[in-house]
Amino acid sequence: MLEAAMRSSRFTKQESELIADHLLDCELRGITMGGVSRAISVIERYGKQSENRTPMIISRETAFSASIEGDETIGYLVGHKATEMALEKAKETGMGMVGAHGAIFSGMLSYYAEMVTAEGLVCFSTSSTGLMVAPEGGTEARFGTNPICMGFPSAGDPIIWDIGTSGMMLADAVLAKKLNQPLPDGVAYDVEGARTTDPAAALEGAFRVWGGHKGSGLALSVQLMGMMVGANAMPDRYGDIGFFLMAIDPKLFSDPAIFYAEVENYAEAIRRTRPEIAERPLRLPFDRSRAHRKATLEAGVIEVPEEVLTELHRLIG
Repeated sequence: MLEAAMRSSRFTKQESELIADHLLDCELRGITMGGVSRAISVIERYGKQSENRTPMIISRETAFSASIEGDETIGYLVGHKATEMALEKAKETGMGMVGAHGAIFSGMLSYYAEMVTAEGLVCFSTSSTGLMVAPEGGTEARFGTNPICMGFPSAGDPIIWDIGTSGMMLADAVLAKKLNQPLPDGVAYDVEGARTTDPAAALEGAFRVWGGHKGSGLALSVQLMGMMVGANAMPDRYGDIGFFLMAIDPKLFSDPAIFYAEVENYAEAIRRTRPEIAERPLRLPFDRSRAHRKATLEAGVIEVPEEVLTELHRLIG
């Protein structure tokens, strides 16, 4: 169904498969707001786009870096291309850095981090987006939801840390609006600056930043990274991501095999830490996502709200 949805907007078969894989991975990991429901947003944004649409352009390139102009290409394709380029350059030079701007929807940064760590490399990635988040102490949007991600390969499972710097993600609010559900209290403001639980009002206003002043500083830094790679300082709400990804080969600094083993040993030491609450053992970033994906694949079933499926069928026609 997801591939058919993308083909309905005239993405090629290969593009549709790549986008569908990204959306399906969200569903498998329990990140439903970025899964099947996001396909609706993609179709609504791109419609029946021309088959002769402007392709992404590599505007600058060196042995270890590149810049991509997305020209409103969907970000799942731009992010995948950027990651592939960064990996290729890192394998040649030890480090690959690729920035991209002008695309829509960056997707999960952890999706790209898994690509990088699967090759035994370390990943650092950020993505600025359109203005939706208020700085700490403010009620007007000045940041995007601005995720930041780091990934580390190990002798076992990779450690991947991927967070958004807003109190809630755009896709959560969009899904809540589609399902006519309220938002949690204290995560959003309406256009006048009053707190709201109405997702429609929040989408016109601003979300609160995550983590107080510290989270606000992270969000600011991601916005500046986006500007560095060519994105506008204050882009339209749903446009012009500033995507950055760096892949690093640990052999630049040490023996990779030793590094991988030490990462795995350290991860296990953290998991074995005496918990404050006995019934809640410690876990590392991405442990929950990995376990949820495994369980969902074993169950062979993904539950999707009927309202989402109905709307998707309507849009596909």
